[in-house]
Amino acid sequence: MNMRIFKFSKPIAGALAGAVALGTAFGLPAPVSFAPAAPAHAQTSDLDKAVGALRGISTMRADFSQIDRQGNSVRGVMTLKRPGKIRFEYEKEAEMLVVSNGRSLYLVDYGVNQVERWPIKNSPLGALLDPNRDVKKYGKLMPTGNDDVLSIEVRDPKRPEFGVINMIFVRDGSAPGGWQLTHWVALDSQNHRTTVRLSNHRYGLSVADSTFRFKDPRNSSRRPR
Repeated sequence: MNMRIFKFSKPIAGALAGAVALGTAFGLPAPVSFAPAAPAHAQTSDLDKAVGALRGISTMRADFSQIDRQGNSVRGVMTLKRPGKIRFEYEKEAEMLVVSNGRSLYLVDYGVNQVERWPIKNSPLGALLDPNRDVKKYGKLMPTGNDDVLSIEVRDPKRPEFGVINMIFVRDGSAPGGWQLTHWVALDSQNHRTTVRLSNHRYGLSVADSTFRFKDPRNSSRRPR
């Protein structure tokens, strides 16, 4: 597969941006249900559960698989540290790194020695990566028809260029807050879909802040090891 064609910059920037994350891949279709909408108080309660699950994560590492709208896939390892830090370490063939230091999200392309940067402080992605902020400003509960599954749609209607994330949580007593983020579907402003699925979650690890730094490839012809 030609990895130079296999790009995720727009879906990542718009949702993970994007994106998590996260901060937050993260193919699978977005959940669809014909169940009637829950009462407003129930929606608030379930949204609180999802926010609580995010806030309950101090650090997390998980394997991920990322699938674009054409079915191309790539794997890697996601590392998250609150507040606001996330790293997507892709398999070597992808020649990419996505990392957030809590202020900006970077897409590092080692194949062509380029770096793209997006400020995330005031975006939906920023709210996801740091759930102490007002996640409810951007998040909306979506019906699933299953009491053990929560679906949260995150978007900023005033900034459509940030795209949309649909995050899926599954009830799991071993996860922080009792709900585990299993995958998300990101749609960019051109409606291009990227799905990120998480597995092998590990919580409470010791993660150094240096994990969320990178050597700028524009200053070197070699990828740092």
